[in-house]
Amino acid sequence: MQDYTKVSVLVVGAGPAGLAAAMTAKRLNPDAEVCVIDKAAGPGNHNLSGAVLEAKALAKLLDPIDPAWRDSDDAKAVLTATVDKDDVMFFCGQKRAFKILPMLKLAGKMKLAFGQMIHENDYICSVSKLTAWLCKLAAAAGVEVLHGFAAEDILWDSAAHRAVGVKLVDQGLNKEGHKEHNYQAGETITADAVILAEGCDGLLSEKFIQKAGLVRQGNQLYSIGVKELIRVSDEQYAKFTPGRVVHAMGWPLWTPVIGPAMFGGGIMYPMGDNHIAVGMIVGLDFKYCDFNPQDALTLFKEHAFVKPFIDGGTVTEAGAKMIPEGGLYAMPRCPETGAIGRGNVMLVGDSAGFVNMLKIKGLHNAIESGIAAGTAAADNLDAPLGLAGVYTRLLDGTGVLKELETAKNFRQTVAKFGPLQGMPLSVLGGWLPRYKIEPDYETMTTARYRLRPAVRFDKDTFTAVAATEHREEQPGHLTILDGNLCMEKCVGKFGAPCVTFCPAGVYERIGDQPKAANPSNCLHCKTCQRKCPFDNIRWTAPEPTGGPRYKTM
Repeated sequence: MQDYTKVSVLVVGAGPAGLAAAMTAKRLNPDAEVCVIDKAAGPGNHNLSGAVLEAKALAKLLDPIDPAWRDSDDAKAVLTATVDKDDVMFFCGQKRAFKILPMLKLAGKMKLAFGQMIHENDYICSVSKLTAWLCKLAAAAGVEVLHGFAAEDILWDSAAHRAVGVKLVDQGLNKEGHKEHNYQAGETITADAVILAEGCDGLLSEKFIQKAGLVRQGNQLYSIGVKELIRVSDEQYAKFTPGRVVHAMGWPLWTPVIGPAMFGGGIMYPMGDNHIAVGMIVGLDFKYCDFNPQDALTLFKEHAFVKPFIDGGTVTEAGAKMIPEGGLYAMPRCPETGAIGRGNVMLVGDSAGFVNMLKIKGLHNAIESGIAAGTAAADNLDAPLGLAGVYTRLLDGTGVLKELETAKNFRQTVAKFGPLQGMPLSVLGGWLPRYKIEPDYETMTTARYRLRPAVRFDKDTFTAVAATEHREEQPGHLTILDGNLCMEKCVGKFGAPCVTFCPAGVYERIGDQPKAANPSNCLHCKTCQRKCPFDNIRWTAPEPTGGPRYKTM
């Protein structure tokens, strides 16, 4: 491609959904100029998940490109194993664990929605490695994949109901926003079709939703996932077994009656080479003003079931990411057409919110959404104003939206009634009314989290093994909108919870004033933007290549 500033198809975000879109568009329309831009320094650097992946979605993407892809060295390196031991558990206190998989299988036989929470025969993979592999395949197919290209705005023509393109971030500004000797104005990339694949709470995606007048039936609900990759001994890894995955509800997030009461749970996945991924996912509708999700991860690692597999191990990598959990009701749509997008702009993957919380996964739906968007773009570049509608109809034909229909009220029911009542009630989710759920930032109270790990979590080490970095002299990309609001209301009532819940230790109280004192530590999870109890923090894109540099997340 000679000039990336004018392309046929522009994909913002080089994750699985965006790459699936680009690869599909190029395969179906080889003459189209297909370009993917991503703010990370390299392939997979900003991609984090569990992850388990339903095989069907990946096959649908790759079979038309190379039917023998499963036999490639890259496939064997990325798809480390398939699930042959699926442990879904409930932790009752720090010592006891009960297997609930038999109940889930019974639910499946009874055609109840909870029966989806089964992972047998799924691929176990690192989404960072999966993304790097897909980048390689996309480039080989003729897609231009450009890393180190951070976009800060979508250029929306409200009269024409279409996007002209995107504006990249200015580079070479000092902390005060003044131009330095190496200043470079952010370029504009124009495109016939724009596919937004930035991931959860994407900057351009949210701006587009606002500018284009898209609406959600209900507020998006988020969770924060914190994850560590732990190198263990030969004996520990063999005991865990390479095909086993663990998903555990209950303690330390939820103990019936006595509390705490939070949605979420812990995970354990084998990642090959004697590494076990251990993570904690917590709904951001938690109410405890002093809660740190990393403390819950520490407690999970100390549980009698978990500890024998990882005790004495070394954390080699870590990271954090938000997950969109609102499902079908939180999906942004055009109010006139119902399209997941508008005009020539399509939302895919976590930018739209295709996670199925009853399956505890969404990677398969992200890839399916990318394939649908790529197909729509390839076949309709001569009529781009109808792309969002075509994409949504194609997506409906895949079964993705039908799958999400089965889980449409699950997360909302738990948010409305809490885990104790909400989990059993959610079995009836399809028949229950749609609830009005408050946004996550409004759920904060003065209640305290009653559990404490013996050792305080070391955020500095966590950030170091995430390998995050930003140029120190650039303008801050995290803004506290009203410092007086922090001092007059937040500090006195809640104790500045951003200092506690930020997984990277970005925020500190200097004097009593909360400040984004360490923006170079930022992991781009955007939890602060969604959980500040006064909705008083905004995240914007820093200079390109900033952020974590994940390899096996």
